[in-house]
Amino acid sequence: MKKFALLLALQFGLVIANAQTAQDSVKSVINKLFSAMKSSDAASLKECFADSAILQTIARNGKIRNESVTAFISQISTLPKDSADERISFETIKVDDGLAIAWTPYQFFYAGKFSHCGVNSFQLVRLNGLWRIQYLIDTRRRTNCL
Repeated sequence: MKKFALLLALQFGLVIANAQTAQDSVKSVINKLFSAMKSSDAASLKECFADSAILQTIARNGKIRNESVTAFISQISTLPKDSADERISFETIKVDDGLAIAWTPYQFFYAGKFSHCGVNSFQLVRLNGLWRIQYLIDTRRRTNCL
């Protein structure tokens, strides 16, 4: 009986450890995205996204704006280094097999000045053992930051 209890405890511990590792890996990709934005690093930005990734913003007027990953990377990579500073917090991360979601409230600063805030909603997929952003939609506003 003691061996069974020990085996069960070990298996439960391994499940928890794997879940934490997956969540940490998801966080790592998202943190890499914002680090690459801050350093205007096009190559690192590209590594964060799946080839078929979709980017959308819910505009202040309520309309959904689409942007290609290529256009996003092109725009960010031309900014002066350290000018785009998006500060996020991880409110929720959920992982199931090769799918993950992350909910990250943020504040965006440009050239050291507050620009806007909102929430990012990420959908990530694990491709060839690596997490990539498949879908990113965000809200943007200047007041009532979370």
